[in-house]
Amino acid sequence: MAEQPSCSCGDTSAQTGTKRIIFPCAGQANTGQLSNLAAIRLTEEGYGSIACMALLATGAEGLKEKIREADEVIIIDGCPVACGQTIAAAQGVIHHQHIVVTALGIAKAGSLEFSDDDLETVVSAAWEGTGRRG
Repeated sequence: MAEQPSCSCGDTSAQTGTKRIIFPCAGQANTGQLSNLAAIRLTEEGYGSIACMALLATGAEGLKEKIREADEVIIIDGCPVACGQTIAAAQGVIHHQHIVVTALGIAKAGSLEFSDDDLETVVSAAWEGTGRRG
C-alpha cells in the first residue's frame, strides 16, 4: 500500500507569538476566492497558518489536534451563508474571529472579478480583529 502524504494544514510550529489557524471558505464566487487569497496572504505575512476547510469537514484528528494547540482560530467566509462557520461548529471547533467578506462591503458576484483593494480589505479586517468575538 502506498504511503499517504503528510498534510501541513494548520501547522503553527513556525509561528512566533500568537498561533493562529485560518480557515477560508474558498467558495466559487468572487468573495469565496477572496477568502482563500486573503488566508494565503495572511499566512505569507506571518499572521497565521492557512488550513483546509474540506479537511476540517472530514473530522481529521490530526487537524483537530493542531486546532487544540492553536491560540486562535479564524474563519473567513465569503458570504452570509457561512459555510465555514457551519463546518467548524459541526466539528466542535470554537472560532475566535469570524470574517464575512460581504459584510466588509464587497458584493458577491457570479464572476471571479475583484480588486486588489478588495483583497486588502479582507486582509486588513483580520489584522484589525474585525470579526473578533466580544
